[in-house]
Formats: sequence, structure tokens, C-alpha cells
Amino acid sequence: MLLALPRFCAIIDRSPEASGRPELPLPFDFRSGHPERSRGVDEIARMLTGAGVRLIQVRAKQATTQALLDETRQLLSLLPTDSLLIVNDRADVAQLAGAAGVHLGQDDLPVDAARALLGPEKIIGWSTHNAAQVEAGDSLPVDYLAFGPIFATATKADTEPVVGLAGLREARRLTRKPLMAIGGITPASAAAAIEAGADSVAVISGWMAAPDIPARLEEFRRTLGRLD
Repeated sequence: MLLALPRFCAIIDRSPEASGRPELPLPFDFRSGHPERSRGVDEIARMLTGAGVRLIQVRAKQATTQALLDETRQLLSLLPTDSLLIVNDRADVAQLAGAAGVHLGQDDLPVDAARALLGPEKIIGWSTHNAAQVEAGDSLPVDYLAFGPIFATATKADTEPVVGLAGLREARRLTRKPLMAIGGITPASAAAAIEAGADSVAVISGWMAAPDIPARLEEFRRTLGRLD
């Protein structure tokens, strides 16, 4: 049975680029639109769940394993029971924390190994950036494929070439698995990604860098019709 992806995935990213202020050192907390204050995990969780966001991914490539594990457990304690919390890269942390699953990149733990560790019930997502990877992912034991970057993005320094909406339409033709569009998604472009074949949009700086996060999430809700 195919996974029913929520329409919107909020990626909580600890990198400086995701804060919208790459010149600022980013500790293990959230920078707001005002550099003099930070947002704690409880505030971020409250804003996301208050907006109706059910699918959340935590991404902290520079964090220690213990810090990521603690963060994941804290988020789980703050989120409603029907929320889906996905850990980026780290299947071991996802398993130890009791998260809903893991999202793997092309250079992360092989999908088969992650499935063996997590078992059949956990969610596994896999990043793809071109048609060949989408075709490969269609036969892997993953629950959804992320595809992008759809638009230009500054969130990741080592980003792949932009694939555009045409690339997204081609990816849709190549797989029956749920497809998540990622990369430069804004309220203005989110609906176009869904129309091009995505089941969900994953957003990082499009919401994290907003001075007014609840207002930005409401923009996404109006554009997409729903976030869950």
C-alpha cells in the first residue's frame, strides 16, 4: 500500500544557510528573522502543529549524534501523536528515538541496510536528482522519493543542478511511488509543483527564514489548500 504523504513537509534544518542568515553562526537552535533572538524547539513545534503541519523532518548535519538524538526525542515529546517525524540521514537515530522513519541521501546508508535496521513499518524516503535515480528508486524498498532541486536554492552548498517543473513532470512519469518536490519551494511556486505531479512539497528556508513563521505557513496553506 502506497504511503499517503501529507501535502507539506516542514524540514527543520540547523545549518546556517537554512536560517536565511548564512553569515551568522547557528547554534543548535533556531534563528528568527531577528538575529538577536533564537527560537527554541518548543516554539517551533508549537507553530508547526498549530498550522496543521503533520510531516516534519529534522536535519542537522553538523550536530553530534547525541545532540540529534536528544533533539529528536524532544520534538517527539512535543508533537501530536498523529505527527510524522522523519530524521534526515541517520537511520540509527530514527530507530533509537522512535521516530516515524528516516530520509536518506544518495551517499547515506544504503536503503536495504536502513530497511533491515528499521523494519517494514518505518518510513524511508530517498533523495533523487535525475531520471536515472528516480527509476532506480522505483524498485527500492522506500516509501517515497524526494526529487529536486525544483528551483534554485541556497540552503545546500553542494546542491545538484536545478531540474525545474519539466524535470518533475518526467519524474512523475517514471515512478508510481509518492513524490516529494524539494528545492526553492515558496508559497508562490508550491501549487505549480503539485500540478506538475508532486504529492508533497518539502520546504526549508521557505518557512524557516520567514520573520513571521505562522503567517508564512498560512500562505502555504492557502496555496496548497491544506498542509496535512
